[in-house]
Amino acid sequence: MSSTGPSGAGPNGPGPAGPAADLGLRARKRAATQSALERAAISLALEHGYDRVTVDMICEAAVVSPRTFFNYFGTKDGAFLGGAPHQPTDAEHQAFVHGTGRDVLGDLVEMIAAAVADHSPDTELLRSRRVLIERTPELLTGETSRIAELEEHLVQLVLDRFHVQGRTETGTPDLADEARMVVALAGSVMRYSMQKWFSGGFTGSPGELLHHSLALVQRLTGTAVPAPR
Repeated sequence: MSSTGPSGAGPNGPGPAGPAADLGLRARKRAATQSALERAAISLALEHGYDRVTVDMICEAAVVSPRTFFNYFGTKDGAFLGGAPHQPTDAEHQAFVHGTGRDVLGDLVEMIAAAVADHSPDTELLRSRRVLIERTPELLTGETSRIAELEEHLVQLVLDRFHVQGRTETGTPDLADEARMVVALAGSVMRYSMQKWFSGGFTGSPGELLHHSLALVQRLTGTAVPAPR
């Protein structure tokens, strides 16, 4: 006799079943495979040196085929640098661009925080990657390029928000510089948060840490909302 009913409910009550459950399982398997490849690549590079590590070595260590490797990463460096950071959704982009508040920095960090809120970082993997990147000029160049590309995207989002609010480069000639300053400050919040996370000086979630860091910036700039007395 089966322990599940037509709906896929288990003996202890309703549970995940059907296409949604299958998608969730596939996503977890994919994440586990990607993590295994990244861990293998970084571990090998730290042990043998970046130049001596091949895709075949990474695949052997992670127990996957080269074909699987290239399903995840277009190049060997992709495994060292990791997948693209979690991005806000199109809906979150639009909500930010059409935001009416004056705290553009706070809203930008809030959007970034929402993108990472549901993802717990693998601290050990991030630390190992950081060590490898810092000692490997080729990877440092690649990481710098990825960050610059992301920053340009965020600058355009901030400019789009300014335009929606009726601000123009004609009325404010240095409007693009203002947008870049917002993104630079948001980047500082991110870097500070990462350093604090790596040091073990914060026990909350990544999203909570970003909010904490933003609160410090707002306190320094005098834009923080006073706490109730």
